[in-house]
Amino acid sequence: MRIALSHPILIISRIIIREMGTGMEKIKDLERIANQILNCKKCELWKNRKNAVPGEGNPDAEIMFIGEAPGYNEDVQGRPFVGAAGKLLTTLIRDKLGLDRKEVFITNVVKCRPPNNRDPKPEEINACSQYLDEQIRIIRPKIIVALGRHSTLYLLGKMGIKVGGISHVRGKMFRGVINDVNLIIIPTYHPAAALYNPKLRSVLEQDFEFVRKVFENIKKGAEILERKQISLDAFFT
Repeated sequence: MRIALSHPILIISRIIIREMGTGMEKIKDLERIANQILNCKKCELWKNRKNAVPGEGNPDAEIMFIGEAPGYNEDVQGRPFVGAAGKLLTTLIRDKLGLDRKEVFITNVVKCRPPNNRDPKPEEINACSQYLDEQIRIIRPKIIVALGRHSTLYLLGKMGIKVGGISHVRGKMFRGVINDVNLIIIPTYHPAAALYNPKLRSVLEQDFEFVRKVFENIKKGAEILERKQISLDAFFT
């Protein structure tokens, strides 16, 4: 089965090509992965899904947001972060980063909804993670914001960093290489956590403000590098 012309991933991809001038090669590569995800039966999650959720956004995004797994609304619509947590994420992207949602790329480690929104199992993450790895390789972001514990553990694990829990690493910056892509990972709480515990809303906002500062430093560093060819490390000391 191929992606139907009405599938949201394909529609959004075409809109991005038209509005943002994205190259066709990246779109084709991401659509190829999306097709694989929509037909995937590598773990048991496919049996109960309504829609797999490959992810969406700008294939040239400098910032990726990676959550854990789709929830109920995502399963129904086939799009990531479209429920209450998604509305909060969209608000944070707009208000704290000054970006439109379509300027970033949003996806999850696991592409199908676990029953009753339970945590994804290790074997499900292992089965699904190759798709995320490919998406990172194609998009080549400068920053990945890891939303929640499972995303953080997986991504930092790819850098060889072991962590005990999200609270120990949230709001911190980790530089490394994933699939030959030099990038920065900034973990934070999943937006859903702030819905359950409103006190975490201010923590999320602080972390997103930190993401903005890091992103501004990267852009500033890139501009100076073009003129003086100095190291980006100067901007993170």
